Amino acid sequence: MQRTQRTLPVRLARANPTTIFLVTLVLVLVGLFAPGVVGGALLLALAAAGVALLLTTWPVQSPATRVIRLVMLTLLVTVALAKLL
Repeated sequence: MQRTQRTLPVRLARANPTTIFLVTLVLVLVGLFAPGVVGGALLLALAAAGVALLLTTWPVQSPATRVIRLVMLTLLVTVALAKLL
């Protein structure tokens, strides 16, 4: 593997947590305040990204962290589906 090629977990580990939190917060707020289908679709896309991240990091997370992430994703999907209906 070349030096410029990095695996996804390595790139995620180097990401600034504050920046990731703020971007996610902005996306959730936009999704909540956007009208109907647009907001619901944005929230579902964010939930899909969260599921991908959860699956990628599942082996290295503690059981308590897994439960919290599953609960948060469930709430996000529930709100997204409520906005779509």
